[in-house]
Amino acid sequence: MLTNDANILKIKHEVLYQVAKLAYEGRFDEEKEEIAYRLIPGPKPQFRCCIYKEREIVRQRVRLAEGKCPTETSHSGEHNIIQVIESACADCPLSHYIVTDNCRKCMAKACQQSCKFGAISMGRDRAYIDPNKCKECGMCAKNCPYNAIADLIRPCKKTCPVNAITMDEDGICVIDEDKCINCGQCIHACPFGAIGSKTDIVSIIKDMLAGKKVIAMVAPALEGQFGNDISMSSIRTACLKIGFADMVEVGLGGDMTAAYEAEEWVEAYKEGKKKTTSCCPAFVNMIKKHFPELNDYISTTVSPMCAVSRMLKAKDPETKTVFIGPCIAKKSEAQDKSLEGNADYVLTIGEVRAMLRAKEVKLEPEENQTQQASVFGKRFGNGGGVTAAVVRSMEEMGEDPSGLKIEKCSGAAECKKILTLLKVGKLDADFVEGMMCEGGCVGGPSRHRSEMQFKKDRDQLINEADGRGVHENLMEYDMESFKMHRDK
Repeated sequence: MLTNDANILKIKHEVLYQVAKLAYEGRFDEEKEEIAYRLIPGPKPQFRCCIYKEREIVRQRVRLAEGKCPTETSHSGEHNIIQVIESACADCPLSHYIVTDNCRKCMAKACQQSCKFGAISMGRDRAYIDPNKCKECGMCAKNCPYNAIADLIRPCKKTCPVNAITMDEDGICVIDEDKCINCGQCIHACPFGAIGSKTDIVSIIKDMLAGKKVIAMVAPALEGQFGNDISMSSIRTACLKIGFADMVEVGLGGDMTAAYEAEEWVEAYKEGKKKTTSCCPAFVNMIKKHFPELNDYISTTVSPMCAVSRMLKAKDPETKTVFIGPCIAKKSEAQDKSLEGNADYVLTIGEVRAMLRAKEVKLEPEENQTQQASVFGKRFGNGGGVTAAVVRSMEEMGEDPSGLKIEKCSGAAECKKILTLLKVGKLDADFVEGMMCEGGCVGGPSRHRSEMQFKKDRDQLINEADGRGVHENLMEYDMESFKMHRDK
């Protein structure tokens, strides 16, 4: 479930814009406290009960925008990428179960009789559930003959695929860092905009201003997001205008990952072993945190993001690499210290748009001048795209993939189901492609448009690419200058 409330998006993107603008002007550290007053001048509130609450929410969003926890005080989960903006979260209902107008206040009092915790009393017009006593067992809702008790699961909690969200004694949501897979679904499910992710905008711009070589790595899922006339060359030109030294298509990394994962699949198949893909960090996080017994099944081939970053740093170790895409979980992958040479920073589409706006740069139509990835690498962001690229790579290696049994899953429910079957030894497949977002990376939580809205544009742009193969494309690059595996 995604919320598209204009007010939420307005304040979120306005904060990012103000942060990026001050950072480019070199005035962020001195003037960041003024952002709340600029956006909420008063005297009347715009969205909440009072200007003071609105300003506190903006202040916490500014802290997120500079990569910090939204509150100064320490708490469990403060190092997590995804954070709760406590001032915004306070407006959600405290009770899990509430009594609706359907209540007839019947003589049987089935709800009250079924409650073992004394949480239900009879008011003037209806029954009342005391949230301080309610243990959320659900017996009252189950036994009410009029279906008068509603189960109000918070949207963030409902959308979380791994039950990582609970509430504290004040009704504020708490994200369990040990469970959270950083898929980002909760961010856009919250109707109060109370959940956000830490961003790297300030650090990236400071590196640019310091004269460091900062290179953008653009996810293949961006192709088509802005229309059929905004090519990868259009995006490259815009990146150069806002301070990046260069831009590289991560679809090239898709070719790299496909080629090396194909070798792993061939070897594993001959040994009778099963393998899962490693390119989706939320899927990998789900395995590591919730199916740890399957860790050995994860491909040791690094993700396309990591592959391109390692290639760039092999040429120049001082290079700072920035991944740009619709994925929140990539931010957690970039923080994984075990992946040497991975991206230094990650930006979502909304975050890079704030930087474009701050520099008054627009994406302009431009004929594509270069092609860095094969069509297979370009479609790595689609559900089934990884499998198609790996199978093509196997064919180019002279291997016959026709006998392979491959399970492709996208979306949290499918991924959990497949991993559960794999765990208990009941999955009739040799390999698993796992994508935590519906439809693959193109369905990422921070996408610019939905897959259905830009599918036609995406297909048109990709169909303009030439028909080079995966290995043919990689012949242009020095693949011996960097590692493609985590453990080698």
